[in-house]
Amino acid sequence: MTANPPDTSDVLLSARNLTVGFGDRDVVRDVSLTVRRGETVALVGESGSGKSVTARTLVGLTGAGARVAADELNWQGEDVRSWGERRWRRVRGRGIGFVLQDALVSLDPLRPVGKEIEDGLRLHGHGDRAARRARVLDVMEQVGIPEPELRAAQRPHELSGGLCQRALIAAALALDPPLLIADEPTTALDATVQAQILDLLAAARHRERGLLFITHDLGAVRRLADRVAVMRGGEIVEEGTAGDVLDNPQHPYTQGLLAADPALHPKGARLTAARTTSSAPTRGPHEVVLTADGLHKAYGGRDAVRDVSFALAAGRTLGIVGESGSGKSTTARIALGLTRPDAGTVTLHGEPWSELPERERRPRRHGIQLVHQDPLSAFDPRWTVRRSLIDAVRLRRPGHPVATPDEAAHRVSELAGQVGLPQDTLDRHPLSLSGGQRQRAALARALAPRPAVLVLDEPVSALDVSVQAQVLDLLADLQDSLGLAYLFISHDLGVVRHVSDDVLVMKGGAVVESGTAEELFAAPRHAYTRALLAAVHPHPAAPSGATR
Repeated sequence: MTANPPDTSDVLLSARNLTVGFGDRDVVRDVSLTVRRGETVALVGESGSGKSVTARTLVGLTGAGARVAADELNWQGEDVRSWGERRWRRVRGRGIGFVLQDALVSLDPLRPVGKEIEDGLRLHGHGDRAARRARVLDVMEQVGIPEPELRAAQRPHELSGGLCQRALIAAALALDPPLLIADEPTTALDATVQAQILDLLAAARHRERGLLFITHDLGAVRRLADRVAVMRGGEIVEEGTAGDVLDNPQHPYTQGLLAADPALHPKGARLTAARTTSSAPTRGPHEVVLTADGLHKAYGGRDAVRDVSFALAAGRTLGIVGESGSGKSTTARIALGLTRPDAGTVTLHGEPWSELPERERRPRRHGIQLVHQDPLSAFDPRWTVRRSLIDAVRLRRPGHPVATPDEAAHRVSELAGQVGLPQDTLDRHPLSLSGGQRQRAALARALAPRPAVLVLDEPVSALDVSVQAQVLDLLADLQDSLGLAYLFISHDLGVVRHVSDDVLVMKGGAVVESGTAEELFAAPRHAYTRALLAAVHPHPAAPSGATR
């Protein structure tokens, strides 16, 4: 008896043994994917895994000079392997909507976002100008953009990151395509905005649209996906239902990705096997090193920071969480002595700090150092990492002679060892390093003057999950060995929960809730804190293969 062939009537997109190369190098190898109506398929992987190249190839945007080969590459049953740009142009927008990762780069900075959304309608001959205008406002309202008539006339720089991302999604949905491909649509967005974007994408699936969701955010995958394909090095190493892949991963790489998720592990638990440093703390664990009392700062009549107070002790981490505009970065700048408060004070080691003139602060600046979200900002791009570290080591400190060349060279080698930076990277320029290597180099530069306090402003938000895990473990090791105090600023609640002893939750410039991390995450008291936590999909117990 002959078996019935599988039903393919609901298949929107299918690829079998897709290979994409540039020059003599294949960046995607033998990838097979199928997306059906009403289904969300998540393509998961880290930077360089090939997932974005795969996505662009599936909409005919691989780029000039690319080699594309496949045993099958179909759109609604039609072979697209011989399509030219004119044929693809008729499908993109009407048949397949494509949402790129970085809204501020993807949107034209000189054009109102309403015009951007209207472009697809105009190119596909959708109605007259009045009909297109009505559709633009309708789809902007659908994606949750408030005051669509006002926002349609604004340019990207006049909108928040979340509103820009919504505008991109509105443009992709304007012609109501049966398939949406979204490439990292929630990266670097606040927790509540992420949740809103994921709800928008889920709504498309509920209307029997297909969704190919490309991400490295495993929490978002659990929230949204029906099936998951995990990419590494251009190949799919594991695939299956979301439940099977996330709860019972079979491939070591998938197991490693899940084990590296900080939200699955309490403070003190390691995310990786390696340990970088190991020596006894050099400072007492209860010595208060940084205090803020009643900080206030306003810009243009608007309060950026309002009555913020905290105390930070050696060997402890204070996490500051909040959405964009909550005041957390302004608080950090005041703590660093880079912004003068309108009221209130900061003390460093019990001595005045914020009210001092800069000439009196400068000799003590070695005691508090900043690690940026973008590690490149810590370096002169013309200098090698070694030269930048030597420059930091030889900064004059009160009561200490300037290091000799030999002493500086020894200290640079010591710093590289402390942060796990290979010695052969020291003679390279920052642009030639990987993201993880740059962040390690930035940490080495911050540690060079032997500070007591590190202010860490979104230090892992731009890193892949496995590199993020390495940096978080490194920060824990450095804190253990050096007794460092961390002021840790992030919008990622999973990261904050993993690293912090105490937490401040900020909204509108004010602290709305504070307490130990354990208490605050277990039983938040303020409605805003509860809303932030509700926006993050709860994680289940650690999956099989995840080490604690």
